[in-house]
Amino acid sequence: MDTLKVGVIGLQGDVEEHISALGSAFTEYGVRGKASWVRREHDLASVDGLVIPGGESTTISKLLVKFDLRERVISMAGEGAPILGTCAGCVLLASEGDELVKRTGTELLSLMDMAVDRNAFGPQRESFEAPVAIEGLGEYPGVFIRAPLIRRVWGKCRVIGKIGRDNVLAVQRNILAASFHPELTGDSRFYRLFLDLF
Repeated sequence: MDTLKVGVIGLQGDVEEHISALGSAFTEYGVRGKASWVRREHDLASVDGLVIPGGESTTISKLLVKFDLRERVISMAGEGAPILGTCAGCVLLASEGDELVKRTGTELLSLMDMAVDRNAFGPQRESFEAPVAIEGLGEYPGVFIRAPLIRRVWGKCRVIGKIGRDNVLAVQRNILAASFHPELTGDSRFYRLFLDLF
């Protein structure tokens, strides 16, 4: 079997943490894989799937354009490449944002039939951990840092994770969006969901 190559958009956010977490998941699940930084369009040519990490969604959206990554990411999604977006990455995958998204001029990738509210769970000082009930996985330790809320889904998008009544994890075909930070938990079970998309 060929080596599975996953790129992590390395413009901002927990890039090293995702690379490390993916490495652990590859080992744990017996997958021959390699995770690497993606900073330029040519880096995308050698990857089979992609992670868009947390950070600041407006900044990441501008950097995706600046470094000629935006259109290629959209093309990859359309070609069926698995994509995971966490926190700010979750915001960028949405088709609709709240007033804060509009006011800041954040350019959404519009890859999922969902609407998100940015920073819905409060500012960074109000970050918290809470168990996420994930379909097919059970309870998972969610780390929420200025986290978005998946306000609603439609079309092909489906909610598969909640804390209480709040939607925090959704999937649409080959794309997975999480409000939380699985890379900060040390629990690689979440990455099994992502690897199952390949």
